[in-house]
Amino acid sequence: MKTILYTVLLSLFCNCAFAQYTEDFKATADKSFKNKNYYEAAYYYKKAAERMNLTPKGIRIPFQEASVKKVAEPKPAEVNYIAYQLADSYRGYENYLEAEGWYYKIINANAEAEYPLARLWYGVCLRANQHFDEAIQQLSQFVKNYHGDSKNIEMANKELANCHFAQDQYQYPILVDVGKMKGEWNSDGSNYALIQKDNNFMFTSSRLVKNNNKHLNKVYSYASNAAKPVAINFKNSNDKGDVEYGTPALDPTGSKLFVTRWFKVGSKTEHAIYRSDFKNNEWGPLVKLSSNVNLEGFNAIQPFVTADGKHLYFVSDKPGGQGGDDIWVSDLDAEGNAVNSVNLGSTINTPLDEQAPYYDELNKRLVYSSKGMTGLGGFDLFTSAGNLGYWGKPKNMGYPINSAKDDLYYSLDASNPNKFYISSDRQSDCCLEVFQAYDKRFILSGMVIDCDTHKPLPGVKVTFIDSLTKETLKEVTVGKDAKYTFAVNTNRPYNLMLEKTGYFTKVVPVPQPGNKLKNDTLYSPDLCLQAFEVNKPIVIKNILYDFNSADLRPESKTVLNSLATILKDNPKIKIELASHTDSIGSDAYNNNLSQMRAQSCVDYIVSNGISTDRIFAKGYGKTKPIAPNSNPDGTDNPDGRQLNRRTEFTVLKTE
Repeated sequence: MKTILYTVLLSLFCNCAFAQYTEDFKATADKSFKNKNYYEAAYYYKKAAERMNLTPKGIRIPFQEASVKKVAEPKPAEVNYIAYQLADSYRGYENYLEAEGWYYKIINANAEAEYPLARLWYGVCLRANQHFDEAIQQLSQFVKNYHGDSKNIEMANKELANCHFAQDQYQYPILVDVGKMKGEWNSDGSNYALIQKDNNFMFTSSRLVKNNNKHLNKVYSYASNAAKPVAINFKNSNDKGDVEYGTPALDPTGSKLFVTRWFKVGSKTEHAIYRSDFKNNEWGPLVKLSSNVNLEGFNAIQPFVTADGKHLYFVSDKPGGQGGDDIWVSDLDAEGNAVNSVNLGSTINTPLDEQAPYYDELNKRLVYSSKGMTGLGGFDLFTSAGNLGYWGKPKNMGYPINSAKDDLYYSLDASNPNKFYISSDRQSDCCLEVFQAYDKRFILSGMVIDCDTHKPLPGVKVTFIDSLTKETLKEVTVGKDAKYTFAVNTNRPYNLMLEKTGYFTKVVPVPQPGNKLKNDTLYSPDLCLQAFEVNKPIVIKNILYDFNSADLRPESKTVLNSLATILKDNPKIKIELASHTDSIGSDAYNNNLSQMRAQSCVDYIVSNGISTDRIFAKGYGKTKPIAPNSNPDGTDNPDGRQLNRRTEFTVLKTE
């Protein structure tokens, strides 16, 4: 359980690291490992490895401490045992960076017959250290060659899914800026579960308690104008031993505080949720919630009270769940007592652990952390739209909100809807720290108009598409105002596709943040759709040639690129591309020149990937004027001849 791990790491080190070491580092390490004191176990296994003059990659180096007696050359089995146990110990407290090299040593020593899970854990460490390509290679090899427990194959396949998901997320991150909070928030211990009430904050920290020289989790209050956080003390607590508190939750009045309280009984740590009422300017005695929450023999942790004060979300491993730690909810009476409890069910909970529930009233969604769904690794933050009557399919919040390590305890800032807080160990080998995040996601909005009339065009279906997966993310049909809006959440490439009967379909790339849609059409700088009728010509402006030449000028190619785009966006249409001349010159000359010019246009468009059976060249010479070439008195009409020197296309077929 994550909360237990962060509670004990530093206190274990302080209590044991400076004690007198026994000569038998291995025996001490084995005992610590058996008790799941992985931080302590790693320390002693590392000492044993140093006595063998080992490095993670298996290179033996001269040991330089003169006071250490020479030891006999260790047997390979002894070396491999220490290496594997050290790797497992590092992984036990999620120090994947150190664990990676020691698992590699086992694989490099061809010791997988003795340690068949070494490659699986090596792949997990590579994933956690963001070496995704190599992790995929190692995990795939494990799946191919391993013939043991099917649960390990399931884990490897889940990690492979995590790797592929992470690769995509790191390439196209969510438009959110995340950074560790500066100042007195983060200390030498764990710091997590920040909540806010008006301009005051509460959070959990295991910073060093000076009066007993221990790192103990306590709830701290941090006013916006205070110099540093202050530990909250509960009236008549009379705590004996190492009792710890964490994960504060306030009711909407701010007068009832719910906390997790935990302590050791023998070798077992007991967790339960308590309530304290604020009276006479102090927090009163802690009252343990009923068995609806704190079922005897099971843990209850991480309370959260809804904005109306009527419901308490919490985490428990009690029976009736989906497995591991599950999220539950209780109704609260007026005094803050839990009168029942209900598991949130298999939509929210998985056979693995779920933790840190937070109901976002503003956006009507549950935000929580899970290890049971595809993510970047460890605990990832997920959202599920809905309420206690219905929960939608959870969605991973993505990178950089999530990381390759553990990410928990989401909470919105009280005064800025685009700011929120999370707790993560992404920058630590051991401990959660408090981060703040700013949402930079934006709304893409616009209007669709008719390219000819420049008026709003209702009835257009506008589809928001992931241009990589071709997945339709959302579609709307615009109303009378012809306006659309879409939320842009990442810097992935997206497209808008606009469709309406009697108009050319158009696909427009969505701009990156800070940019606006630019001129995307042949006809208008606005985001418009061009109407067409079968067998009715459409003039293409600015197709220019040199005198007596069929060679296209560069500016002509730019215009033809737009026509090629129309053909790509409308794959079922076939067109005729025609060239016309004025009346100067013989019929044969004009017919030949116009045919060559039309063919030049077709050849260029075909070079852009359009099939030759969809576009046909036709030169009409001077046979189809659209304006007089001469005036009524017989004089030259240059304006009319200019109109006649034109290029146009005609839709011949739409299916």
